[in-house]
Amino acid sequence: MGMGKENRDRIAKRAAQELKNGMAVNLGIGIPTQVADYVPEGVQIVFHAENGILYAGGAPNPGEEDAFLCNAGGYPVTIVDGASYCDSSIAFAMIRRGCIDITILGALEVSERGDLANWIVPGKRVAGIGGAMELAQKAKKVIVLMNHVNRQGESKVKKQCELPLTARACVKLIITEMAVMEVVEHGLLLKEIMSPYTVDDVVRHTEAALIIPEHITYIP
Repeated sequence: MGMGKENRDRIAKRAAQELKNGMAVNLGIGIPTQVADYVPEGVQIVFHAENGILYAGGAPNPGEEDAFLCNAGGYPVTIVDGASYCDSSIAFAMIRRGCIDITILGALEVSERGDLANWIVPGKRVAGIGGAMELAQKAKKVIVLMNHVNRQGESKVKKQCELPLTARACVKLIITEMAVMEVVEHGLLLKEIMSPYTVDDVVRHTEAALIIPEHITYIP
C-alpha cells in the first residue's frame, strides 16, 4: 500500500529530529533521502554516501540538477561547503570501521526484535544487496522508515521476518505513517502516534506485539 507525499514528508521530518550536531549520517533510498531536507536549523550533519560523498546536501531545485552529482541510489543531490569526494572503497571503509553514527534505511519488513529485511522479494529481480548489509551491521544506530503495511494490507512490522534478512537485531527505531516504535529489550515500545491514527489503529495493523506505555506522544 503506497502513501502520499504528505505522509512521506512527515516521516522524513520526524526522522530528522533524531539527528544531532556533528553526526555522520547515511541515508538509504526512498523516503530516507528526504531526511536531508528537514535537518533542524543550526544542526550540522556530515551526510555520507556510499558512492563517495561527504557533506552531501538535500535535493536540488528542479532544473538545477547536476548530472555528475548523485547519491548511491542515483538520485540528484547537492553538496554543502566543505564537501569532499572519495572512491567507493574508502566510503565503505568508513562504514566498516564504524564511523557512521546513524543510517536511515527503508525496509520491506522489520521484526519485533529489530531484524531487518530490505533487499529482496524472492522471485523478483533486484540490483543486489548494495551497502544495506554493512550499514545495518556497522552503523551505531539504525532507523527504518517505511509504510506500516504492504500492498496487500498486511503488517510490515512482524513478529518474525518472512523475507530474507539483511541483518539481525540491528534496528533501533521504526517510523511509519502511523507510529514511531522503539526496539527495546522486551519488544517494541509504542512511543508516538501520527495523526489521525489511534492506539487501536496501530495495534490492529501491527503483527508484532506492542508495549503500550501510559503516556504516548501524538504527532499532529
